[in-house]
Amino acid sequence: MPIIVDFEQLRESLGLTVAELAKKIGITQANLFVLKNNRGKAIRFSTLEALCRELDCQPGDILKYEPDDA
Repeated sequence: MPIIVDFEQLRESLGLTVAELAKKIGITQANLFVLKNNRGKAIRFSTLEALCRELDCQPGDILKYEPDDA
């Protein structure tokens, strides 16, 4: 999938575990792992907003476009 959700460096720099971040943004650890491992097909704006709030970033800091090799 060409859209990558990459928040690991920000999470680690804040010293948050996956469990802590999941609790802060109101989703399950399993769903956060889906995003973290780029297995998700979509992300809700409310989840994106919560990630940006807790990681103190902009959406462009954690969303990246990587085209599929054609």
